[in-house]
Amino acid sequence: MSTKSYLLDTSVILDDIQNIVYLYQDGANALFLSDTIIDELDKKKELMNEMGYFVREFFRNLYTPEESSLVYRKDASPSGVNEVLTPNDTLDSKKDNVCARSGGSGGLAPTADNKFAQQTCSKNNDYIRQIYFIHNAHHIPITLIYRPHYEIPHQDHSLNDTKIITIAKDYNLTLLTNDISLKIRALTQNLNAQSLFRDRVENPEKIDFWQSFEIHKDENLSSLEANERFGKLKNWSLLELIELDNTDSSMYRTGKKSFGFKIDGKCEIANLDEIISENKPYITPANLEQKMLYAMLLHPKNLISIVTGATGSGKTLIALQAGLSLLKNGDVEGIIYLRNTVTATDKEAELGFRKGDESQKLSYFMYPLYSAINCMIDKLQQGSLAKRIEYRGEVKSIEKMEATEYFLQKHKIEVLDIAHARGITIANKFIIFDEVQNASNATIKLIGTRVGEGSRIVFLGDWAQIDHPYLSKFRNGALSLLQKATSDDMIAAMQLRQTIRSDIARWFGDFE
Repeated sequence: MSTKSYLLDTSVILDDIQNIVYLYQDGANALFLSDTIIDELDKKKELMNEMGYFVREFFRNLYTPEESSLVYRKDASPSGVNEVLTPNDTLDSKKDNVCARSGGSGGLAPTADNKFAQQTCSKNNDYIRQIYFIHNAHHIPITLIYRPHYEIPHQDHSLNDTKIITIAKDYNLTLLTNDISLKIRALTQNLNAQSLFRDRVENPEKIDFWQSFEIHKDENLSSLEANERFGKLKNWSLLELIELDNTDSSMYRTGKKSFGFKIDGKCEIANLDEIISENKPYITPANLEQKMLYAMLLHPKNLISIVTGATGSGKTLIALQAGLSLLKNGDVEGIIYLRNTVTATDKEAELGFRKGDESQKLSYFMYPLYSAINCMIDKLQQGSLAKRIEYRGEVKSIEKMEATEYFLQKHKIEVLDIAHARGITIANKFIIFDEVQNASNATIKLIGTRVGEGSRIVFLGDWAQIDHPYLSKFRNGALSLLQKATSDDMIAAMQLRQTIRSDIARWFGDFE
């Protein structure tokens, strides 16, 4: 395996600090950071959102060689003695010629105490220092390049990008970035630049959890469960059972269908209309997909779900109604609605730059929730005078008016910023994580580890509608969960294909 030397951009670290472990490949590759990248990360560490949290996590795991010798791990021996993790005594040969590449006076060499290497390169007086990223059982050296002065003409835009590209050029490093604009700028300057394609899904539209089977009307489900193809399906596969009958000479389809799920290796029929009738949601699911989703979210064994679909497919509406039914039935004690509030790198997209208190700041990002609630309120108000009196007040889909506020309080619906989910445990709640396509895997893990006993969580998103600057329609949180759901029995999944929109919205949805 050939050694590769990567200069890590800010975007790679913000995506997931596990990327460092992945890229290091147990010493096969050399990793580098520049002072510009450290500066960019440092400016984000005070942010009170998940981005700031990940930056702080990164810095918490960085050590100088002297500090790294004080980091311990629990020894596996019966005596339970702690063993010191010592840094490498010498640098690997593939990292020894960093200064030489840049026209310096020589390669890096260990200092007298033999703990770390540092060198001032003659070109640009660059300062080279080795630091360590220590995370779990991993002890990864990273070479830090500090340049006190950049000979770059004054420019108003993309100054940091230019500095990063300059370092990568001078040291002949491969620039690794998920920032597409930076990558393009680097490529136009004949620099080797790559994106991190970890967890990339090439054909997300082809991921399908539906399976169709033909079954004779006189056969029971045990015959289906003995079917070899059925046996290979994962739990929570969506089943369409087509009824067959026969005459003396031929077999034919009767036109009847039933639907269900594979659960614990068995076929469980879901009487969709009966489930809806028993639970009486405020708004009846409009099509088969919505009915199946409602039944899937209500199932007592379903703890984790991922649901994707375009705007108008009913994701938020059905998920919220499922949560309300679980609340009414006593299965949960409340509903938590989460949404990623950072959708761009512009500081104005951060909550702190919005007007108002925390509740008012969050309301800017909660339009899908309020729209679903107001749709239900409209339905209730149309149903009876009593409901018009109970849910008094004007209903606006983009404003939290009196009726909407009353609905939230009555049904114990809380809105929570992802940044405030750290350090808490969410127990006995139905959790809706909306717009998950704009979340990284690290964000998903952050929220998932907050889920306590008695809770269940559903992730919602449209994998093709990306606002996050470092994610794409082939690589985002929604797709990571969908991909996981194709093989993991723990998570249920559904891709909604049908949308219920106006003719205008449908036309623009197909606009190219």
